This record gives sequence, structure tokens and C-alpha cells, in this order.
Amino acid sequence: MNKCPKARLLIPAAALAAILSFSIAGFAQAGVSKSKASKNGDAVPASAPASDPTHNLSGIYEFFVRGIPDQGLYGSPSAKPPDMTPWAQARYDKAMPGYGPKATVDSNDPILHCNPSGIPRILVWPQPFEIVQTPDRVFMFFEHERVWRQIWIDGRGHPKDLEPTWMGDSIGKWEGDYFIVDTVGLNDKSWLDSFGHPHSEEAHVIERYRRPNPNLLTLEYTVDDPKAYKWPWRSDVKIYTLLRNDKAVMEELFCIPEEEDAFTKKIREPAAGKPPTQ
Repeated sequence: MNKCPKARLLIPAAALAAILSFSIAGFAQAGVSKSKASKNGDAVPASAPASDPTHNLSGIYEFFVRGIPDQGLYGSPSAKPPDMTPWAQARYDKAMPGYGPKATVDSNDPILHCNPSGIPRILVWPQPFEIVQTPDRVFMFFEHERVWRQIWIDGRGHPKDLEPTWMGDSIGKWEGDYFIVDTVGLNDKSWLDSFGHPHSEEAHVIERYRRPNPNLLTLEYTVDDPKAYKWPWRSDVKIYTLLRNDKAVMEELFCIPEEEDAFTKKIREPAAGKPPTQ
């Protein structure tokens, strides 16, 4: 759904990690004073050292790469969602997505107004993202919308009183070869996927990352949202390819309202069967 990028960005992960560690040191020290209480009152164990090659996710990855079988469903956690509660069903009925089983030309997808995709939707766009792992945080930089998130791995828990945000509050830990990310504090303004499924501010997202080999990253995530779904929604397994050399590029992809409108009229609407606007 992107327009032609105007600039390209390629920053080696090691260099970026060093820059980030230096430039945000003061903020990191201030952040240690946050509450150590997690959702269940326990602190998350400290992470494995980034120097351990089996526990280092740093790199540029992309979802939906040609030639990789069984990559997982694009645009949604899985093909079949759990049964919705009346609250979620009412929201879903009002959603008019541009993709999926109820796609329409006159979409009211929040991203068309340049609202962020949010978590977990941002994870399954077909544009690359970069993971930069430091001793106390894991950063994810997304080409799509030029947004980023931080995942604390210094042993802290979630703050007790969170102001809901698009990306939420994320903490991580290693369990064997799996990197587990726990996210709460999401606002309910974004859709859960491209098909119009909603989520509430009670959503609790658990991501499980693993590197089965040096060239691939897998993700399976669960959305536990009792206000919206009658049981947790577990995704299929998403597979990301590690990009190398000249393919390891993050392009400029800001969301600009005028460009979104022009792209809708020129590409989206004709693709859905509506004649292009003159």
C-alpha cells in the first residue's frame, strides 16, 4: 500500500545500537525508577546477554518474502478469529475495511487518516523492520509509518498506572530459545488487523520470537482481550526473512494524508472496482 519512497536509510545494527546506548543513557537511568510491578505483580527476569549469538535478534527482517513457504496469514493473526463479545461485534459491524472478507471501497480504516497501525497489526505489514538489541532494551524500527517501539529487558515490570498508547508498554525476557514480549496499555483506537477486528484497552499481547536458523525469525502471538473475545486469539506462525547486503534497506515511508488520499483514489479504489477519480 506504499507510495514511491523518496529516500533510503541503511544503518548497521551495531552502529545504531551504540548511538542509541549513548544518546538515551539518561532516559534509561530515569526509567529504572518506574514501578517494578508487572501485570501479576512479579518482576520480569533479566534478559540473556546480547553477546550470546543464540539470543541476539538484531538485524533487518521482512515478512511476506517470495519463496518462503507457510509464512502465515498476511494482515491478520489467523484465518479464523475467536467468537466476539457483543461489544466487539458492534465495533466490527461498523468497521469498513479495505481488505479481507468484508472489504469495501469506502473504507474507514483508521490508518487512512494516518493513525498508527499499533500492536500487533504493525508486525505483519510487508515492509522491513529492524531489531536492535542492547543490554537493557530491544528496539524495533518499522519502515511502515516510520514508527518504533522499545521493549525493556532489564527486569522491570509494567508500571501500575499506564496511560493507554498506540504501541503500549512492552517488557521482554528469554525462555530458552524464545524471546517473550509482554505488552499491555494499548488504546482501543487501532484495529487488531486489516480486516476490521477491534480490540479494547484490556488487550494483553504476548509475542514469542525465535530464530530457527540464522536467516529466519518466527513469531507467534496471542491476544488475550476478554472485553472483545470469548477466548484468547492465537496467531498462526509468522515467518520473517533476514535481509542481507543490498537488500537490508529501510526506506522512508511516512504517512502523509494528502498522499494517502491520492493513493486511495489512484490505486485502492480502482483495485476494488471503483472507477478512478478524475
